[in-house]
Amino acid sequence: MSDGLLASLRVLDMGGARSDGVGRLFADFGADVLKIEPPEGSSARRARPAVADRSIAFTMQNANKRCTVLDPRDAAHHERLLDLARTADIVIDSGLDGTLAAFGSSCAALAERFDHLVLLSVTDFGTDGPYASWQATDPVLYALSTALSRTGPTSGTPVLPPDGVASSTAAVQAAWAALAAYYHKSRCGTGEYIDFSRLEGVLQCLDPPYGSEGQAAVGVKAATELSRGRPRNQQIYPIFECLDGHVRICLLSPRQWRGMYGWLGEPAQFADPKFNTIAARYASSRELNAAIAALFASQSMDALVTEGQQRGVPIAAVLTPAETLTSDHFRAVGALTEAEIAPGASLTVPAGPFVVDGEHLGFVPPPARGMDEPAWRSSSLHAEAAATATVRRPFEGLRILDLGVIVAGGELGRLFADLGAEVIKIESAAYPDGLRQTPPGLTMSRSWALTHRNEYSLGLDLRHPEGAALFATLVAGADAVFANFKPGTLDSLGFSYERLHSLNPRIVLAESSAFGAGGPWSGRMGYGPLVRATTGVTSLWTSGDGGFYDATTVFPDHVSARLTAIGALAALIHRDRVGTGAHVHVSQAEVAVNQLATSYVCDAARTTGLPLTDDAATHTVYPCDGEDEWCVVSVRSDDEAAALAELTGGIDVGRWTGTRDKVAVAEALQEAGIAAAPMYRAVDVLTDPAVRHRNLYRDMAHPLFEAPMPSETGPAPYTRIPPAEFRPAPMPGEHTREICQKVLAMTTEDVDRLIAEGVLFSQGRQ
Repeated sequence: MSDGLLASLRVLDMGGARSDGVGRLFADFGADVLKIEPPEGSSARRARPAVADRSIAFTMQNANKRCTVLDPRDAAHHERLLDLARTADIVIDSGLDGTLAAFGSSCAALAERFDHLVLLSVTDFGTDGPYASWQATDPVLYALSTALSRTGPTSGTPVLPPDGVASSTAAVQAAWAALAAYYHKSRCGTGEYIDFSRLEGVLQCLDPPYGSEGQAAVGVKAATELSRGRPRNQQIYPIFECLDGHVRICLLSPRQWRGMYGWLGEPAQFADPKFNTIAARYASSRELNAAIAALFASQSMDALVTEGQQRGVPIAAVLTPAETLTSDHFRAVGALTEAEIAPGASLTVPAGPFVVDGEHLGFVPPPARGMDEPAWRSSSLHAEAAATATVRRPFEGLRILDLGVIVAGGELGRLFADLGAEVIKIESAAYPDGLRQTPPGLTMSRSWALTHRNEYSLGLDLRHPEGAALFATLVAGADAVFANFKPGTLDSLGFSYERLHSLNPRIVLAESSAFGAGGPWSGRMGYGPLVRATTGVTSLWTSGDGGFYDATTVFPDHVSARLTAIGALAALIHRDRVGTGAHVHVSQAEVAVNQLATSYVCDAARTTGLPLTDDAATHTVYPCDGEDEWCVVSVRSDDEAAALAELTGGIDVGRWTGTRDKVAVAEALQEAGIAAAPMYRAVDVLTDPAVRHRNLYRDMAHPLFEAPMPSETGPAPYTRIPPAEFRPAPMPGEHTREICQKVLAMTTEDVDRLIAEGVLFSQGRQ
């Protein structure tokens, strides 16, 4: 790992289960992540599920780190800890109950002592505010973030998403916030204290109710217009039973429908041209789905996927985690590796979602406690010179050419723009971004306004020789290019990484795609519902009645955007150190698998017959007083079970909660030391006392919209880095003339000529 993109980074990892995943992301890129444990070892080492008493979650979240022991009862170890912290770049702690507390310190205390450090405190709800003493589990985070209210049947008990997604999502957001702060520190010399709330991380990047919206549109309607957030369109991406399992289809475009219509034998019942529209197909979904079900019932998953791909019908098999881990594709691309989870017990595990210059990053299981010395790996790579640049935001002065589209690509550019980068969105008149689709009566979609704030728009035809020449000139003066095209598209446009590198050896290319740049599945159509089906996520997102309930979520798009951002920033940090750029690629399919790595490894252990000890915790959704109101209760120990029985008077928990307000239930249980939460809809989030106290959102105005839109203020509550600017998202090509004249030094006459010839285009606000 000594030559990794973050080989110059020192990370002192003082945290536990809440924050272990943050350090893992840095360690994947070669950072020297030194985990500090007490003499008895981190309690996370004993967490369940486990194979032969080795915690699977600990193994997955602490891979590629080094582990050492310091004893908080030893005064000399106190001094050693302070010396390690002083010479670190980033310090991570689990907040109030983290390892730093055992040494009588905290991230806030170290921030006062060492103003050059980036200090990341990771707690469930932040160290201040009305929920500071509350406890969270993944189900609690699902309830409060609105994810629970959008999964399950249209009525009855909501269905919890798979355990692990929320924690992994929060870790990604925390890592992005901390690495951006480190980049700022590397330029100006000043550190940062980040009081990070896992709930806020989940609210921002699992399936955001506000911000770069997943389900944000419901948040601006009056409460009387809402269905209170419960799903009404689970069958929009229907799943059909077949000979040996299930398959999912995702019909969106007229061309895809015509492929399905031909596959059905062109029945007269669906011959009307109106079926080219999603609305008409959805209105007749009962009859249409019955016809498709009859066609698919006698065929195998492989046969259906093969024929569907040939006909241009987006289709995927619904695989289990074990089937995903044994697939030819994941093995072919190096996304999996064999790791010794316990002595004599090797399993196939996900290797991490990052590919750098064509190579997957490595996976080394964490060593036994105390195997490493309490010292940094090397002093030769650590930058000792103080930075002196004057920058208010981390990425001021960076120029990024953004070719990304829809959610995973579009949000990537916004993450950098919010923190000061000059992001030039390259737009095509012939192939407009899907987020440009606008409801009747509006000039711009809310999704575009929220996802592309703080950016500039250049209307440019990359397929025209003169357009390609202009883009090549921009590349020569840029820091990074972002894209999420189907693999091979950028090459076909004449801008492979090799070509970009020849134009600018310092350029960073950051890409994402559905299934990666190579392998048997790389050419498949990569809609999120198909990615979830193929990677085993859909099979985990189920209820006791066998229903699949992941259709109404947006996952892993937002998480993929942030992981790609982390990869891009790691490459920029490396570029600044060695002088040359890098090519980072993130597969959304691999993101999904790595988000649920613990579940996948558990499934693999069961399949191979290894001794698996499951987690004994129970997470239950209970009814509360009112129409369709619910809460989540997590019981993780015998002591918590006894506390719950005492609080309810021994009656059935569902009967006890059913006569009480959902917020009151959560408050009473949290007071008793039991993790619990009310189920929120989008309209509930903005009035939540903790969200309001911590200023997670503020109103973003746009001249094309009558009312302001709630949007997140930044990746985390920084103490020194100012909140994001809210410059309005642009119209298509709004800044074409400005960019051509100021950046490309073109004359007005040349710009006019290229606009007339269709090489450029420009559209201002009406």
